[in-house]
Amino acid sequence: KIRGKIFKLPILKASIGEDVIDISRVSAEADCFTYDPGFMSTASCQSTITYIDGDKGILRHRGYDIKDLAEKSDFLEVAYLLIYGELPSGEQYNNFTKQVAHHSLVNERLHYLFQTFCSSSHPMANMLAAVSSLSAFYPDLLNFKEADYELTAIRMIAKIPTIAAMSYKYSIGQPFIYPDNSLDLTKNFLHMMFATPCTKYTVNPIIKNALNKIFILHADHEQNASTSTVRIAGSSGANPFACISTGIASLWGPAHGGANEAVINMLKEIGSSEYIPQYIAKAKDKNDPFRLMGFGHRVYKNYD
Repeated sequence: KIRGKIFKLPILKASIGEDVIDISRVSAEADCFTYDPGFMSTASCQSTITYIDGDKGILRHRGYDIKDLAEKSDFLEVAYLLIYGELPSGEQYNNFTKQVAHHSLVNERLHYLFQTFCSSSHPMANMLAAVSSLSAFYPDLLNFKEADYELTAIRMIAKIPTIAAMSYKYSIGQPFIYPDNSLDLTKNFLHMMFATPCTKYTVNPIIKNALNKIFILHADHEQNASTSTVRIAGSSGANPFACISTGIASLWGPAHGGANEAVINMLKEIGSSEYIPQYIAKAKDKNDPFRLMGFGHRVYKNYD
């Protein structure tokens, strides 16, 4: 009831989780808007990809529990699941991994872009610029069609690890290492990060397994800041690589992906275990601006 007039709002039934009140006609019919900072009570779209219940520590992709995916799948299986809606068969998995490997190489001209960066530039700044520049290498995607979705997704999955490794290599003054199509995605990323032209890098299986799980656990988290940013940019029909770069910009912030970096910086500041009590006392002091990073989460409040 608004200004004495009753408006009926349809309720959309959810397949899991809370039902949704459709308020899309409120502004037209009631001449008013809803106010919901941070989308705390608002769904901007319908989706069958991911379900989260932060209070219960639930994260599911296409109905599969994240624990099962992290234990039994690799990252590309999960990527396939997110894109196509089902886990791949053996043949589908082989074809998918071959396509990703085929597209892992970036245009050689992209190497010159890194030469314009300051050697001390932030890796996220490098990533943002390099991923955005892919829109210049694929200008045909300005007229993005449904037929382009699959290939574009595969290109992004394939090329972004290569660009991330290039950013790291540039920051430490080492030459770029080309991808090796005989390696799986996680091994290939570690190879590009830590091999040199004169030294072969032997991948530690424990590190590879841990990194694979990290990739899976970060694969999708519903309507978070970076996802919402990419969707808003993409709604105008912009080049998808440019849209993804806006998500990288959002991810950079300390309230999002940058929180991981904040933890590392905090540990460097603490320096040694002997100083831990001192920093815990600082964190408890309401007059001290110091905060313990890496504790607590906006969504996963009880179990992460």
